[in-house]
Amino acid sequence: MGRMIFVNLPVRDLDASAAFYEAIGAMRNPQFSDESAKSYMFSETIAVMLLTHARYGEFTSRPIGDARAESQALLAISVDSREAVDATLNAGADAGGTADPNPPQDHGFMYSRSIEDPDGYVWELVWMDPAAVAGDMSLQ
Repeated sequence: MGRMIFVNLPVRDLDASAAFYEAIGAMRNPQFSDESAKSYMFSETIAVMLLTHARYGEFTSRPIGDARAESQALLAISVDSREAVDATLNAGADAGGTADPNPPQDHGFMYSRSIEDPDGYVWELVWMDPAAVAGDMSLQ
């Protein structure tokens, strides 16, 4: 099995956050979802765990920060086309997200826009021209 990444996010309103992540293309994984957590898959190797504050608190003794007030991480996920960047952003905004909290970036071979989820976590939606990144990207 390949390596996976699990992004664990404390959320204020589990249902509102779930609607946002479904709108931007994540698929719910019922195996790891219950009344205090919902698991969403962006791919076979990228998972986002949405956790109520009480549930998140079971994993850390640190206080839960406010992503609306402070930057805590830079999260980015690729999409298949420039058009998919805009479509995904629009779907997320329609589901309670905030479009473009950071300025869009267009470098020709790479295009990105950002969307803020209901709790303030900012995701960059990124498209890169496959020809521009066609080199060997395998890990040695």
